[in-house]
Amino acid sequence: MVAPPLEIRHMSEAELGLALDWAADEGWNPGLHDAACFYAADPEGFLIGVLGGEPVASIFAVRYGAGFGFIGGYIVKPAWRGRGYGWALWQAAMQRLSGRNIGLDGVLAQQANYAKSGFHLAHRNFRYEGRGGGRSVDAHATVPLSALSDAEICRYDRRYFPEARASFLQGWVRREQHIALGVAGAEGLTGYVVARPCRSGYKVGPLFADTPAVAEQLFAGVLARLTPEQPVFLDVPELNPAAVALAERHQMQRCFETARMYTREAPELSMDRQYGITSFELG
Repeated sequence: MVAPPLEIRHMSEAELGLALDWAADEGWNPGLHDAACFYAADPEGFLIGVLGGEPVASIFAVRYGAGFGFIGGYIVKPAWRGRGYGWALWQAAMQRLSGRNIGLDGVLAQQANYAKSGFHLAHRNFRYEGRGGGRSVDAHATVPLSALSDAEICRYDRRYFPEARASFLQGWVRREQHIALGVAGAEGLTGYVVARPCRSGYKVGPLFADTPAVAEQLFAGVLARLTPEQPVFLDVPELNPAAVALAERHQMQRCFETARMYTREAPELSMDRQYGITSFELG
């Protein structure tokens, strides 16, 4: 029997929720409200593969600005693997992002395969797991990000991401269920953090800060808002030793890692001020 051809099309937001359920089945622990936040970044950036009306594969190919794209959420349901459907979806994603510098966070076992598609290793990211609880640090004025303008948040975020991502950030930092804090100085933000509830515990990301002291204050502020029973995850770029030290100072344990790869040169970003990346799915 000849297998039906794979239909590749844009996902609806509801189908993005289905793809995130698949991600949960893979142990990726997505956020509870990721579908709405992700979809806002680029509504046409989420592709689904359908066989005879049944969704069987997903990939994210999100465009940012005029020159950057990010691939994530690359999953083929187990029963349909090894038949070329994933490769067809991969090619569609790469075509959608053609002409851009493309980034991804890949598991180490797939690094060689991504290299065959033109990706180059920039650095590793380490996922650390810990627990909530503790006291806030009051060295500087911590404020809810909801008290600040979208323009101020986007201006600060732009130092740490290859393109502006206002549509994504608006939902990410203002979602009622997310913990979103900033430290404000005389000239505006000197750091901010978002923590989102996931299938298990909370993931912290991004965590951007001008100094280790500000990063410590923001991270402690998140932990203080959680109970000691709640797992907390922080994805740290290895290029920032102060970020590694922050995680280890809080007795977090390294539990996973990815390879951050790009098709062109790594963007010039302030890696020494990145203490937690936003997500493995969207960069």
